[in-house]
Amino acid sequence: MNTANKLTLIRVVLIPVFIVLLYLDLTLAALAVFILASVTDFIDGYVARHYHQITDFGKFMDPLADKLLVMSAMAWFVEAGWMPGWAFFIVLAREFAVTGLRLVAVEQGLVIAAGKSGKVKTASTMVCIVLMLAFPSATLNLVCVAVILVTTVYSGVEYFIQNRQVILNGDM
Repeated sequence: MNTANKLTLIRVVLIPVFIVLLYLDLTLAALAVFILASVTDFIDGYVARHYHQITDFGKFMDPLADKLLVMSAMAWFVEAGWMPGWAFFIVLAREFAVTGLRLVAVEQGLVIAAGKSGKVKTASTMVCIVLMLAFPSATLNLVCVAVILVTTVYSGVEYFIQNRQVILNGDM
């Protein structure tokens, strides 16, 4: 278990803390925890690349930790009326589709690491979640949901185009 992977696991542990704080209506504390968890995403990526700590576990767990963190925030946003359920469904469907693609790749002995557009999607989504928590506003929420949807759909389409060989080689 290297440093990068430990940071990823810390992010996973922070998710229930984040959610509990939201439900206790401690939004600023939840925001601080979300920012801390989001920062671990960038730090673990840097540590993994800079110190040659890239592992198959990290390639799989890092994007999964991001999904869990972001989806937990979005689920709360839907419940709070800050995000429409259909928008959350599109994001959730993309995440399941990409995860399914990764599972098919694993069956073929391949690991699909996060691509550039997926990283942009994750970063912009995390920034939008921070903005939505820090400055609650219907207009800002609408803009952030639009940014999240555009980056989500774009990166999802790109993943499937770039990895179409995985599907073509699969048992479908």
